[in-house]
Amino acid sequence: MKGKDQNKEFHHALKVHKDLCTGCTHCMIVCPTRAIRIRKGKAIIIADRCVDCGECYRACPVSAIGVEQDDLNLILKFPVRVLLIPGVFIGQFSHKIPLSSIYGALGKIGFTHVYHVENTVDMVLDAYDEYALQNESRPLISSFCPAVVRLIQVRFPSLVDNIMKVNPPVDMSAIYYREKLRSSGIPEQNTGLFYATPCAAKIAAIKSPVGETESVVTGVINTNYLYNKVYQLLQKGEAFNEIPVTDDLLSSRGILWSLTRGESSHRKKRSLSVDGIRNVTEILESVENDKLDNIDFLELRACDEGCAGGILLPGNRFVTVERLRKLASDFSKSETDSRRKLTEGFINLKEQSFLGKIEPRNIEKLDEDFTVAMKKMKRKRRLMCFLPGFDCAACGSPDCQTLAEDTVRGYGQLSHCVFMQQQMVKQKLMSQEKAFSLTEEIWGAERLEKNCNKIGAENENI
Repeated sequence: MKGKDQNKEFHHALKVHKDLCTGCTHCMIVCPTRAIRIRKGKAIIIADRCVDCGECYRACPVSAIGVEQDDLNLILKFPVRVLLIPGVFIGQFSHKIPLSSIYGALGKIGFTHVYHVENTVDMVLDAYDEYALQNESRPLISSFCPAVVRLIQVRFPSLVDNIMKVNPPVDMSAIYYREKLRSSGIPEQNTGLFYATPCAAKIAAIKSPVGETESVVTGVINTNYLYNKVYQLLQKGEAFNEIPVTDDLLSSRGILWSLTRGESSHRKKRSLSVDGIRNVTEILESVENDKLDNIDFLELRACDEGCAGGILLPGNRFVTVERLRKLASDFSKSETDSRRKLTEGFINLKEQSFLGKIEPRNIEKLDEDFTVAMKKMKRKRRLMCFLPGFDCAACGSPDCQTLAEDTVRGYGQLSHCVFMQQQMVKQKLMSQEKAFSLTEEIWGAERLEKNCNKIGAENENI
């Protein structure tokens, strides 16, 4: 297995639009890594903690959380424009729309080649088998979902060695197709590889891959945006004269891969499939505390129903799952379904299938110096004696534990707690004016003024 350098930076696709943010705390409360704070009445994301799971995006009632992606016009810089599509993209369309029509619309948009990322799932399965033989850590955890990989890095660093360091299908397919085009005589600099992503975490993973120095994928396209462009062309009912180059390699295995149980159904030993970031966190806590016995493999997906629940998909996740299961059933009836496999062909499996070292990024560690960290932990526990434990988020942090931690780290203070403020005012340790100014510091002066236009107020829709 080839040694590779760990990427040093975390790219983040999720961004806060401060002009839209109302500081409602919805995003802060649902974040599984406590990566969000409210300051001056606006949400801020702490980069080292964020795993781009998209829970804040789902929770925001005013669409103030946005996703940063590449401009579609970027494809025009390349003579050969390859779109790497996941199965869930096809699952956005009705069964009545043939694949050839979808491909034709993508060609009309400007793509010269279309390649399903799940075409390489059999190569991934082979790599899984080899990795399992050479590594004793159990349970092994799939590396498919980048939000889960980052969650383990920052919140469960002791489990980093359990992650299967195998390239997921999108990276395998990008490597494979690039080499295939190069072997056919197309210069590498003429080829642009673009992935239609169903989620923010995959954007982040491509921009700053874990276990790799860089990705071979050129750019990332928002699936919701791409779907709308394809749908508009299909609605016009026009004929598509230029069909992109495609490969007849998609199998029932590939179609179901990104859904819940898409991977675990192929593991021979006892495995467990878990979806939804809260459920995943609970399972990882069980593994960390040695409460999960005799499980060989964990398939963990941050989104409900796997990638069908991605935040950048326009369709209902349950409808998407039903469509893909029907499509997979139709494929499985074909005599050629089991033979739709890639051989190593253009790439060396052992060289390209495996990731390098995945480093822990422990957000719980209070200091690099163990002695200092222990002193800070002692102080944090002491501060908790004074905090009420209501976890009301009125301090601009998600809960009392986090406020105590922020205080010992130096970017928070105990007096941000409104209950502590009242105690200090009562004991004449703080003036009422100072307490009021601290509240303004967190929530902004305008939030404390009468406003009948806010959500739920009498003039909301005026």
